[in-house]
Amino acid sequence: MFKQQFSMKPIYLDCNATTPIETEVLHIMQHYLQQEYGNSGSRSHLYGHTANKAVEAARVEIATLVTCANEEVIFTSGATESNNLVILGLAQYGQERQKTHIVSTKIEHKAVLEPLERLQEKGFEITLIDCDHSGRVSVDAIKSALRDDTLLVSVMQVNNETGIIQPIKEIADLLQNHDALFHTDAAQGFGKDIETLKHSGIDLISISGHKIFGPKGIGALIRRRAKTTTIPIRPLMVGGGQERGLRPGTLPVHLIAGLGEAAKLASRDNVKRHQFNQRFRAELLHRLGTLELIIHGNQDHCLSNTINLSFGDLDSEAIMLGLKDIVAISNGSACTSSTYEASHVLVAMGLSEEEAETATRWSWCHLSEMPQWDRVVAKIKQLL
Repeated sequence: MFKQQFSMKPIYLDCNATTPIETEVLHIMQHYLQQEYGNSGSRSHLYGHTANKAVEAARVEIATLVTCANEEVIFTSGATESNNLVILGLAQYGQERQKTHIVSTKIEHKAVLEPLERLQEKGFEITLIDCDHSGRVSVDAIKSALRDDTLLVSVMQVNNETGIIQPIKEIADLLQNHDALFHTDAAQGFGKDIETLKHSGIDLISISGHKIFGPKGIGALIRRRAKTTTIPIRPLMVGGGQERGLRPGTLPVHLIAGLGEAAKLASRDNVKRHQFNQRFRAELLHRLGTLELIIHGNQDHCLSNTINLSFGDLDSEAIMLGLKDIVAISNGSACTSSTYEASHVLVAMGLSEEEAETATRWSWCHLSEMPQWDRVVAKIKQLL
């Protein structure tokens, strides 16, 4: 049922940080690096035409996965850039219309929270919604925070640390009767929680390739036409008309083709991947269940490939160090690991800083190999 690892390297269980790359994705990238290496903007010869066809084919795959128009897919370097493009790119529009209030949550990725801080410095008012031990934000709290001058509501689809799925469809339904734009950072949910992102009430979607078995350095912003008009985002960079004037620069055709292939595979293999992840989760819980286990977040609303755990009051750094030769796990977002502090997500869920510092994130995928659980359990017991 599972592959067994026989190499000397630890088993990789940090797929929420980045995933392995699918073989089909790697092959198509190599093709556009070695054989069809033309610039997609060069329209006077076959090389450029072939490259442009690859870009547009990838755009179709992504648009199909979220049910949007092809031209609504804007390629970026990843969800971080897409988040910045949405939040900072809407600033002038909001100021001109005296809509300078934004609603978001305390559990967002720093790629949302830090751009919001920039806008706060410019005079915007930011309302960050709390959550409870479930790890989910309340739709009623979002509703209560809305005002006439609310420009944007930004709520992540799936939390990167806990795997908890947020009530995105319900928020999208709520905002159908409000003129605020709705954005979701879908870095963790795109290609996994597929049906949610098809909701036409989600105006803006940020995605990354390296979370769905594609390459790093590529992603997209889905910019749907909101209430029949194009959302007026100002570009953060200038110097070319690529990507409808929102993101200048030569398109990385091999990365875009890889992302498109990854999107196609996510649609094709979604059920099979989910089933594998559920079996892996069941085995993990069965084998670790003999320990003093604390699970963070409501598991009824959790992606099948993620679990956030504490082992009593054992410090997460001690766990990761003790297991480093057996499994590769983390204790939070990879983007903040260089300056570790207690998880702002878990603190927002009501844990103390001391409790948050015991938490470890285990995230796997259909390409994961099965760890030697006896060794894992024995090492944790030794640490306890």
